[in-house]
Amino acid sequence: MPIISFKEHLPDLGSIKLDSLPLARPLLLIGHGTKDTQGRETFLDFAKIYQDLDQSRPVIPCFLELTPPFIKEGVELCLEKGYQEFSALPLLLFAARHNKFDITNELDHCREHYPQLKFHYGRHLGINPSILELCQKRLAQLDEIENNPNQIARQDTVLLFVGRGSSDPDANSDVVKMARLLWEGTGYLTVETCFIGITHPRLEEGFRRALLYQPKRIIVLPYFLFTGALVKKIFDITALQEQRHPDISFACLPEMGIQSELLKLVRQREIETQLAQVNMNCEMCKFRQIAGEHNTDHHHHHHGHEHSHSSGDPYAQLEDYHQKIWLVP
Repeated sequence: MPIISFKEHLPDLGSIKLDSLPLARPLLLIGHGTKDTQGRETFLDFAKIYQDLDQSRPVIPCFLELTPPFIKEGVELCLEKGYQEFSALPLLLFAARHNKFDITNELDHCREHYPQLKFHYGRHLGINPSILELCQKRLAQLDEIENNPNQIARQDTVLLFVGRGSSDPDANSDVVKMARLLWEGTGYLTVETCFIGITHPRLEEGFRRALLYQPKRIIVLPYFLFTGALVKKIFDITALQEQRHPDISFACLPEMGIQSELLKLVRQREIETQLAQVNMNCEMCKFRQIAGEHNTDHHHHHHGHEHSHSSGDPYAQLEDYHQKIWLVP
């Protein structure tokens, strides 16, 4: 039986009603960035659809790394359009290093070149009821006969929730919380949380734990906005598990993609930036601890984009991970 990976149609723009913006301030919509062409184009399509829903101000998409246009190019496009003040919104699920430091650092560098600039930094998407409802709706589709021909009950099914993985313990804990919230009241046998990189347990360990419950079905839920190399890696590892365990039914959901729930949530975040209502919970942030020692604002005083995707896997061994994870580079 092939792995289930349904793709949903783009939302009907005419059916999406967004709250009005208080200001006609341009929006710099910032993605992580990917070398995967499909993932890059989906982000750009998301930005275009979001722009089409409201033409009152420009929506300028850009990326932190890996693919252009980069943040500096987006900022310069704002200037070319005659704007010196803009909202900057990270289209990220959780508040990890990229959100807390790398993006704001890039914006600060831009301001060094263009001191007239003023930006209002927005909040990540975070744990939100609308995303929870989207995930629940997708899981419900997997109960339908075409996606579950043997009609395996939820009490015989393990949900395997797969996060990207971060070097920020606070962000990793939010992934676990999201998985737990999704599982509550669903009737699934259990939920196991794992990650595709950096932190632990990794996906292979997640499958090992899931199999301990002797389920009849395992549903893999990659918790990603857009596709890319890591999402495709999850598909490949799931396909290998399906070959190894032909007696178990496997289903693998796709990334979220362009959904009306996400478009509405981005509008909420944009309005927050315009009304100066952006709040982040920083009590368990490791960067706050080191910033506190130096009595500085930990969100806007990091220098140097030290994040790298080409340095191997420094956290591959669990012992190394535990020794390094609370350290601030």
